[in-house]
Amino acid sequence: MTAVPRSPRSRPLLTIGGRRSLLLIERNVYLYRRSWMMLLSGFFEPLFYLLSIGLGIGAIVGTIPGPDGQPIPYQQFVAPALLAQAAMNGAIAESTFNVFFRLNYEKVYDAVLATPLTTGDVALGEIGWALIRGGLYSIGFVAVMLVLGLVSSPGVVFAVPAATLIGFAFASVGMAATTFMRSWQDFDLIQLVILPLFLFSGTFYPLTAYPEGIQTIIELTPLWHGVDLLRGLTTGVSDAPALIHVAYLSVMGAIGLAVVGRRLDRLLLK
Repeated sequence: MTAVPRSPRSRPLLTIGGRRSLLLIERNVYLYRRSWMMLLSGFFEPLFYLLSIGLGIGAIVGTIPGPDGQPIPYQQFVAPALLAQAAMNGAIAESTFNVFFRLNYEKVYDAVLATPLTTGDVALGEIGWALIRGGLYSIGFVAVMLVLGLVSSPGVVFAVPAATLIGFAFASVGMAATTFMRSWQDFDLIQLVILPLFLFSGTFYPLTAYPEGIQTIIELTPLWHGVDLLRGLTTGVSDAPALIHVAYLSVMGAIGLAVVGRRLDRLLLK
């Protein structure tokens, strides 16, 4: 009895050129042409935080000690953290809620696999679109920071690529988590993770404000790495070398992408 060869539609991600995944990105572009306000919605939340807390409360707080011990204006301290949140918001929104709907209700991916596209193309296409959405938020937020004078380092030129890396890490893991979900109630678990990350990743307080044991836990979280990376690029001071942050986020994204590929094989190629 001869073994049935594995379907070419489930080829590993590393063997895929990625060009066909652009077709899925193009589909999303057409989809959002008439709902562009929904596309921009995730940008406004961190912007409002910046205007209310960064500029409002920041005028009362004044300066706080930076990672190097030198005082830094509170507005400049908060702004890069909210930029990281903007990148995370765009990536998570696209790779979780929208992917779940397309996977379980619209059955978009079942239709896609009737074409030459593979499960790997689906994974790369959806994560690629999530990066585009997060990248749009990041570009807009960096522009606001520049206009408000919240940048004090030439490293800001790398802020958008760094924010895109943050989006890649969260989009990959978010989509991987979505493939395990069975109902809309499961999304409460995502909020249960995202909200503490937003509040306790050095967003509004320096790392030294927490007890030592809590500091260690925070340093292991992905958003802290993103926040500290962007803070170093926009202010010139950070708690850890940028290469550590880049390595952490890259590995996180690669693991999430690998899990997505395997899970889509199992769900769509039964």
